[in-house]
Amino acid sequence: MQFAIENALPMLERTPQVIETMLYGLADEWIYSNEGGDTWTPVDIVAHLIHGEKTDWIPRTQVIMGEGSKTFVPFDMEGHHAVKKGKTMSQLLDEFKILRKENLAQLKTIDITEESLNRTGIHPILGTVTLRHLLAAWVVHDLTHIHQLSRVMAKQYYDAVGPWVQFMGVLGGKR
Repeated sequence: MQFAIENALPMLERTPQVIETMLYGLADEWIYSNEGGDTWTPVDIVAHLIHGEKTDWIPRTQVIMGEGSKTFVPFDMEGHHAVKKGKTMSQLLDEFKILRKENLAQLKTIDITEESLNRTGIHPILGTVTLRHLLAAWVVHDLTHIHQLSRVMAKQYYDAVGPWVQFMGVLGGKR
């Protein structure tokens, strides 16, 4: 499928609701558990999404669409720690929902044409990227973290599923 803004927007609009449906009201054992070691919990993932809403997608879109330097500010992969500090999952989910709504409203004010989708910015690691790349990556980034949430949560029942683990793709099984 080729990237089209009219197909991307419904996906971006749904992410907060999908994540809220997955996480709202769950016990701490679900939202503060990870996959072991220094991996992320659902709380970390939602805080990371919030940090991205504040510092990544729209700011980088503005860099591409604006005048002057086309170089993106590097993304702080540890920025989610400050976002989550002192907040409940419910507060984080509400914040994500509000920020995403505001960001999509802002995105909809931009005249996104075939020409503007080909405009470029400079990513600190990837080099030259287009607005098309950035907006498609936003959609796939959301889907990546929805997948990650599913995997992190499924991992909590790895032992409990017993021999069925071989059929549970989310746990590394064959299906």
